[in-house]
Amino acid sequence: MHQQGGVANGSVKPNAGIDVSKLHLDVCVGATQRRVANDAVGWNELIAMLQAAHVDLVVVEATGGYERGLVCALQGAGVCVARVNPRQARDFAKSMGVLAKTDQVDARSLRDFADVLARHADRNKFITPMVDRARELLAELMTRRRQLVDMRVAEHNRLEHAGQRAARSITSVLKLLDKQIEAIDAHIDDHMDQHFKAQRQLLDSVKGVGPVTILTLTAALPELGQLGRRQIAKLVGVAPLADDSGGRSGKRRTWGGRSEVRSVVYMAAIVAMRHNPVIREFYERLLKAGKPKKVAIVACMRKLLTILNAMLRDQALWNATRHVKPAEQA
Repeated sequence: MHQQGGVANGSVKPNAGIDVSKLHLDVCVGATQRRVANDAVGWNELIAMLQAAHVDLVVVEATGGYERGLVCALQGAGVCVARVNPRQARDFAKSMGVLAKTDQVDARSLRDFADVLARHADRNKFITPMVDRARELLAELMTRRRQLVDMRVAEHNRLEHAGQRAARSITSVLKLLDKQIEAIDAHIDDHMDQHFKAQRQLLDSVKGVGPVTILTLTAALPELGQLGRRQIAKLVGVAPLADDSGGRSGKRRTWGGRSEVRSVVYMAAIVAMRHNPVIREFYERLLKAGKPKKVAIVACMRKLLTILNAMLRDQALWNATRHVKPAEQA
């Protein structure tokens, strides 16, 4: 029999795992499994089931957006949810010797994963914060803008080798894409003004941090200003991770994290290394100390992210004197 997880008020509470697909949800609570539709009716049925079982923690995978409605419904009903990376869930299943992969098997593995997370000493860091609808809408606009820009780049690349008739068609499409990007930029600007004006003003006060960086950080990194500097660096994927074993001391490498955020922080750091005196001096000091350029750039990314995190935490505009530390290390 499955050993149930979380403890509250002296009584043991079960945990649940939910495997998400486009059309249906496979849920495993304790030893009970059920399939429901991935729609409002199915969510309500699922919530009633979880509440009746007094479930402590529910683990779901991030599945390209198919889980968003479910997560919102669960959180709205007061159910504690942890949305995890699919790779983490699969690695956990393999570590438990579960090699088969079906929807029902995945739901059981996610339930076991929930049992582990529920007993973790720092379980709160795994729990998904309440979904902010304004931020969700901003993320949708950001995604659509990126899609349009990618299409524009693709059309520009085709234009070079196109014949006269094809070129006219491509030019027409490019004009349409330019108009669409202009329109969505206006929507984004209005949305930022309505919901994130203060955050935009703070981030915009830093040299090197431009509109795209501000948009991406606001939409894809809601934890900015809420976590410590080490946690935020790990979340983005710019924290050097140890690789030691026994007497061997391996090279520290950055790994994982949110790639879309890391990309804009990289570009912001490159610009800041030229135009922001604090980041520029930091970069030059690292090079003089013999650090490889790639290591120095990642260190600048981490420093810039740390500064932005502190600014949002303290609700303070950029102040160069706050971030100058003569004895600073990489």
